[in-house]
Amino acid sequence: MSTTTHTAPDRDVPDLDADDDVRDQIEAGVLFANGRLAGRRFASLAEAQAWAHPELGDQVVEFNPVCDCSV
Repeated sequence: MSTTTHTAPDRDVPDLDADDDVRDQIEAGVLFANGRLAGRRFASLAEAQAWAHPELGDQVVEFNPVCDCSV
């Protein structure tokens, strides 16, 4: 006897085609002077730059939220 479990799809994960490479999923963020990443998403690198406060030590960074991949 076998059982099947169905789970709801994760709403925060984008639909990926077979040809999509997770290493290409790059996001912009703001790294605070204390080493913590800002807890919000930015639509673009320009939006992150506009939100950051470099005079307080903030740095705009690009990162891959899916993996720590070497491309």
